[in-house]
Amino acid sequence: MTRAQLMVPYRFVFAALALAAVGAQFAVHLENHFSVVNFFSYFTNLSNLFAVVVFVVGGVRTLRRRPGSRAWDTVRLISVVDMVFVGIVFNALLTEVSGAVLPWVNVIVHMVMPIAVLVDWLVLPVGRRLPWGAAAIGLVVPVVYSVYSLVRGPLTSFYPYPFYDPEALGGYGPLAVYMVVLLVALAVLSVALVGLARVAGRFWRRRSRR
Repeated sequence: MTRAQLMVPYRFVFAALALAAVGAQFAVHLENHFSVVNFFSYFTNLSNLFAVVVFVVGGVRTLRRRPGSRAWDTVRLISVVDMVFVGIVFNALLTEVSGAVLPWVNVIVHMVMPIAVLVDWLVLPVGRRLPWGAAAIGLVVPVVYSVYSLVRGPLTSFYPYPFYDPEALGGYGPLAVYMVVLLVALAVLSVALVGLARVAGRFWRRRSRR
């Protein structure tokens, strides 16, 4: 069996795990009569659901023997940037702000899935099919999400994360600094993930020649 075929059950199992976690948390959200829109305004939930789709579609593509393409590689890059970013931000900034998230759900969506997506990226790397310039595309979803959160926050008084709330940060000046830092961190992360894909690609090519 090829590496891609071996990763099919891996992808399906982690997709099911993430879907179960987000679904369980959504049920808790509804039981407490919280806003459905607010639930899907959390970057963690959106990123995990997107990772589920990417894992399932990726598994199906392998089963159907669909070759890789630059478009699909880009979709995978977007997912891995989002999920690794979720893991880093949560563990660096938000461990004390877990709110009403179920403990086991918290572990899966903030720790297990970011690692699972990164492992998938390294085991099945896109190599040189993805140009360095594609790293910019990895910034699109977080940037659009940040704009959405910053615009919606003052209108609804709901901020999914404290670093989007100017009152929590002490004004719009610190908020602007936070956004710049996040953007720079995202850019570095996206470039690093493209670079890792290339290094991993060379590693697997060398192993296949032995």
